[in-house]
Amino acid sequence: MVLDKDTASKTAELLMQINAIKLRPENPFIWASGWNSPIYCDNRIILSYPQIRTFVRQEMAKQIEDLYGKPDVIAGVATGAIGMGALVAEQLGLPFVYVRPEAKSHGRQNQIEGYLEANSNVVVIEDLVSTGKSSLNAVRALLNDGAQVKGMIAIFTYGFDLALKNFEKEDVALHTLTDYEHVIQQASETSYIKEEQLKTLLEWRNNPEEWPSQ
Repeated sequence: MVLDKDTASKTAELLMQINAIKLRPENPFIWASGWNSPIYCDNRIILSYPQIRTFVRQEMAKQIEDLYGKPDVIAGVATGAIGMGALVAEQLGLPFVYVRPEAKSHGRQNQIEGYLEANSNVVVIEDLVSTGKSSLNAVRALLNDGAQVKGMIAIFTYGFDLALKNFEKEDVALHTLTDYEHVIQQASETSYIKEEQLKTLLEWRNNPEEWPSQ
């Protein structure tokens, strides 16, 4: 759920400015899931642009305070949200931990890295949400470790129905700086994409698992 439309539009504009959002309807990307996609989002590149990472950091921190006050801990989802999560924690003057996809097979066998006191109120930072599987895996790890997860703030979401259902099922609140609709709107208004490309992007969004249709 996007909280502020101006922030959503500005974030979309900045992501396209630094090519964090890549639109390639004619030559689709292949995701790890096997889905074909005309869009690819790599928000880790934000860290290389000081002004833009400052904007994102400040907006995420503001949303956390508006929604939850000040939690005890900020948690980043590895690996994409470790950098931004640490920056947001610094902005708020809070401790930071990050959550691996699974526990290490050696050493202390941690899944959560950093010190997390039991019953801590935690807000999770994510770089992007597609189906929500990896994001919610991190939430479950925190809950299993005794944390109280207040919600998740992500930079971008594709807004798939599957993701919405997954978050509802787990009773986890998700808010994002921007989303697929604002990115596509911004791309269209700035002539970043052509009309035919826009049609393709909208078709994909309606049925990403089976796109392109045979």
